[in-house]
Amino acid sequence: MALLFGGRSGEHEVSIMSARSVVRALDPDRYELFPIAVTREGRWYTGNDPARVLDALAAGHVDALQPVVVVPQPGHPANPPIDVAFPLLHGPMGEDGTIQAVFELAEVPYVGAGVAASAVGMDKDLMKAVFRAAGLPVVAYRVVRRNEWLRHPDRVLEAIARHPGFPAFVKPANLGSSVGVQQAEGPEQARSALDEAFSYDRKALVEASAAPAREVECSVLGADEPEASVPGEILPRRAFYDYEAKYYDEGTRLVVPAELDPAVAGEVRRLALAAFQAVDAWGMARVDFFVKPDGKVWVNEINTIPGFTAVSMYPRLWEASGLPYSRLLDRLVTIAIEMHRTRAALRAAQAHWAPSRQPKGGVGARQNSAQ
Repeated sequence: MALLFGGRSGEHEVSIMSARSVVRALDPDRYELFPIAVTREGRWYTGNDPARVLDALAAGHVDALQPVVVVPQPGHPANPPIDVAFPLLHGPMGEDGTIQAVFELAEVPYVGAGVAASAVGMDKDLMKAVFRAAGLPVVAYRVVRRNEWLRHPDRVLEAIARHPGFPAFVKPANLGSSVGVQQAEGPEQARSALDEAFSYDRKALVEASAAPAREVECSVLGADEPEASVPGEILPRRAFYDYEAKYYDEGTRLVVPAELDPAVAGEVRRLALAAFQAVDAWGMARVDFFVKPDGKVWVNEINTIPGFTAVSMYPRLWEASGLPYSRLLDRLVTIAIEMHRTRAALRAAQAHWAPSRQPKGGVGARQNSAQ
């Protein structure tokens, strides 16, 4: 099994942390690991010892590793064939459908959602649009584009003040782990927050604050008939659940399962499955929510490659639901192989399909009509 980690996004370190946890949890008698370290520049390296490869990437000393070779070259034989790939590349160039498309082209089974669901799940603009089209409750938001901001910043700030209003959260549209996210109490804070967001992305999401609200998460696992875990709650010590709170602040508390009214917990699970199916995901996803004091539940976002660190919610929620970490990984690999077989059979059926008769005018007419 190929395990990919690192990557070119701002979540490079988080990816390495996730991979360390997965390497420790996988059964060495069942899985022969082929570690693939992806540098910030997008170069791929490997080695015989997964722990050594992880350490080398974290330290930035990949020159001691071997380059991943797809096409054999003199002195560099091709790497062994991959039975299944497990991408733990959080953020752009990993979670956004990019690497999933590579696996599709190479006909390699892979863990996690497909190309379309990955792309939609990464882009908060597209994600929110899909959620709204599916009738899921989302807080008020506005999408701002970089060229619009550079040309007319004052006009943009005036529009934000009208909708969604302040206070608000400003986020790069295509990042996760709260990288680049800032809270804005008014126009001047929004100005600096948008400047920060546009240093990461060409689109930014300005979202109305849901406060007061509880931050609740739910894990989803499966394919055509997915299952939802028990919900869990985030209790950050910081002002909001930012990058530091997620990965470094020991004061952050994860309450699993969340202490919710049974009806509210049921609604969280129902909406988690609805969000998963709205983007046509399979494999895994973590869905994040805001729960208001009156019990109203708002869908925040979906993460198609959730964190797998020792403190990450996705595996912890399944542990609390009766599925231990190692068995969860086994299930994900099984789903990957089953989905690959299903899609391969469908592709084969499409390749052998032929019309029973030619269109009027023959093949030439069909070609002309397509031009």
